[in-house]
Amino acid sequence: MKTVFKITDECISCGSCAEGCPVDAISEGDEMYVIDPELCIACGACADTCPVGAPVEDEVDD
Repeated sequence: MKTVFKITDECISCGSCAEGCPVDAISEGDEMYVIDPELCIACGACADTCPVGAPVEDEVDD
């Protein structure tokens, strides 16, 4: 298992998480921003910059 971040439905599509991501793992989806788990390094920068706390830790298969 690998720890990554995912964006929950709390997302308000402001883009602050994407701007804060050091590895460009976040892109704008159809209704909210999404994190590519292959690129995410679980640094937490997205969670630190999000005004509504939408990014949360998640576990995915390696």
